[in-house]
Amino acid sequence: MMYADIADQANAEAEQHLNAALARRVRPEPASAVCRNGDCGEPSVPSTSYCCCECREDAEKIARAKVFNRH
Repeated sequence: MMYADIADQANAEAEQHLNAALARRVRPEPASAVCRNGDCGEPSVPSTSYCCCECREDAEKIARAKVFNRH
C-alpha cells in the first residue's frame, strides 16, 4: 500500500493496532437480576450484579484468589 507520507502510514498502523486491541478485549458479563455472590440469591441492584457492596467485594476477593492460586 502506498502512503502520501510517513504520518499517513503511522496513522494507518495505529488504526490497525487499535482494531486488533478492540477485537481481543474481554467483554464484561451483562448485569444479573439476581446477586452473583455464591448462594445469596437476593435481587441485585439495578444495572449491577450484586445486592450490596459486601457481596460484590466478597466475589471480587474470590476471583482474585482464583487468579492468584493459578500461578
